[in-house]
Amino acid sequence: MTRDDLLEQLNPPRLPLDMAVLGWREILALVGIGILAGLLAALVLRPLMGRRPSRRARILATRGMPPQDRILAVARILGRLPDPLRPAAYGAAPAPDDDAITRAALRRARR
Repeated sequence: MTRDDLLEQLNPPRLPLDMAVLGWREILALVGIGILAGLLAALVLRPLMGRRPSRRARILATRGMPPQDRILAVARILGRLPDPLRPAAYGAAPAPDDDAITRAALRRARR
């Protein structure tokens, strides 16, 4: 069977010729759908793509918390408890004031 024989056996297209070819209206509709899909994807991904606050900003946001909770929060932010805060964290020394906690945490954050 040759290619021409195969083409002769095919049924003729059932769509009108105008519908079988992309016109400017169809292209415009596809562009619009693409833009809407892109906007939807951007809205869904926006929370995941946002900038995280810096360590300094997160440490400063802990001001006003009770000292023991603040020391724990600083340790979580830094991933390690700064050495000057260790005695206070384990109850071996009184909790330092907010400024001392901030200085110790930011000194650790700079390293």
